[in-house]
Amino acid sequence: MKIIDNLFGHYNDESVLEYTLVNDAGMSVSCLNYGCIITKIMVPDRSGKIENVVLGFENFNDYLDLSPYFGSVVGRVAGRISNSQFELDGHVYQLTPNEDRSHLHGGKKGFNSVIWKTEPFQDENAVGLKFFYHSPNGEEGYPGNLDTSIIYRLNNQNELTITYEARTDQKTIVNLTNHSYFNLSGNLKRDVSQHILQLDSERFLELGLDKIPTGKMIDSRNTPFDFKHGRLLKSGMNSSHPQNVLAGNGYDHPLLFTKKGENTVALSEKESGRTLLVTTDQHCVVLYTGNHLEGPYSISGVRARNHLGVCLETQGLPDAINKPDFPSIVLNPDEVYHAVTKYRFFSNTIGV
Repeated sequence: MKIIDNLFGHYNDESVLEYTLVNDAGMSVSCLNYGCIITKIMVPDRSGKIENVVLGFENFNDYLDLSPYFGSVVGRVAGRISNSQFELDGHVYQLTPNEDRSHLHGGKKGFNSVIWKTEPFQDENAVGLKFFYHSPNGEEGYPGNLDTSIIYRLNNQNELTITYEARTDQKTIVNLTNHSYFNLSGNLKRDVSQHILQLDSERFLELGLDKIPTGKMIDSRNTPFDFKHGRLLKSGMNSSHPQNVLAGNGYDHPLLFTKKGENTVALSEKESGRTLLVTTDQHCVVLYTGNHLEGPYSISGVRARNHLGVCLETQGLPDAINKPDFPSIVLNPDEVYHAVTKYRFFSNTIGV
């Protein structure tokens, strides 16, 4: 196992470094100290061919100008906050709007667009990186000084573990996730329409026209949102279900896990033989099938088009601070925000 680093660019007169974690099984994970962005995940297919299975750019400026959060950590709060505001202990906090009237993924200066202090590490069983960022009181409108640490850890079982922790000196809200776009075909040879998704979920959150949850939890059984026994993603892309149409012909929805505690999401692509197992302690996974990726730019040499990647954003429920029936995302000064998500890659498939 080893760690390689190289200069990737500059941001506000600071060096942007790309670190590559390499295990002994042929897998590697590359990421930046800017936004904790995962730029590449290289894993073998069923024949042993190692290819990249996430969307990313070769040039740093593309992340500044074009990126829809490719590979980044988003926060302080993932997802949209309605009207860019929330109330806490009788005080209304106004956040920075960055998507019409909504506050999305932490605002204009979210965790995805700052330099993180980074410490590489290696132990007997893994290589990894520890990221640190201090978000001052009032940044993007949030209360409290928030100190966040994130650990990326790669072992020889082709498992990448992301551990999130945060502490505050004032009551605030926190909901973190990683926004990687996966494509298991390898090097973007195909879109994700033939990817199969499977998870134990019987409800999803209804979205309003602003893509923010209405607060209603819908029974997903016998709908395009039923993934209990595995479903091709194209079934939602081609669906006439009002929620699929509203999302831009696909998915952009929080899927609620049936049971509390640790849950696993399985994503596979038969042609490559690759399978990704995502295990998390979070309440839901936001499934986004890249419905708005199309544009006059390229991603690692491939013309951008819709459905070229799929996001599996493990997190608390979006806009939870404004939905009293949702699990709380409030963090108190005497508490530690803690979340863990593991990504394990195999070269086999699951059936539909």
